[in-house]
Amino acid sequence: MQLFDNPVSPFCRKVRVLLIETGQIDAVEILPAAGTALDPGQMPLAENPLGKIPVLVRPEGPALYDSRVICRYLDARAGAGLYPPSRLWEVLTLEATADGIMDAAILMVYETRCRPEAERSAPWVEGQWNKVVRALDAIEARWISQLAGPLDMAQIALGCALGYLDLRHGARNWRQGRDSLAAWEAGFARRASMAQTAPTG
Repeated sequence: MQLFDNPVSPFCRKVRVLLIETGQIDAVEILPAAGTALDPGQMPLAENPLGKIPVLVRPEGPALYDSRVICRYLDARAGAGLYPPSRLWEVLTLEATADGIMDAAILMVYETRCRPEAERSAPWVEGQWNKVVRALDAIEARWISQLAGPLDMAQIALGCALGYLDLRHGARNWRQGRDSLAAWEAGFARRASMAQTAPTG
């Protein structure tokens, strides 16, 4: 298999963490990819017409894209149980919440990287951050108990989302007022799979 990947992307990191946790990392060739909607650059457009990563090329069928699709496939391939049937809807919802945090945080970055300064909208950036704040507050208030159980895909997604906030929006201090979530993240970040995939760029 081949994985089109960028080490800074939290969506790609999700997939790499899963590959490590399930013992499949050696079954995948990592291919670099980078670009934006304005300049697709190295994005695998033939494999994913949306021009996004990650993309997983597999021998038995069309390439898979969207990190949640790829993660479901790799989990099923390994029989790893990261989407436990007894908590499936909770895991999927929390994974979607983490992915929404990633989406909003990335859009904040794109606003400054892809738009000329005169066209940037500070209110729009703050609107994206408000999505992040609401999601983090909801997790702190309602989801901490879901994070205490055996490893699942929601935990991986959330760990990657919080890592991206530290990387790109650290000055906003997402930990403030969220002691339970901050304590969980501190422990989860010490997992070998998270340490090995920590973004530095």
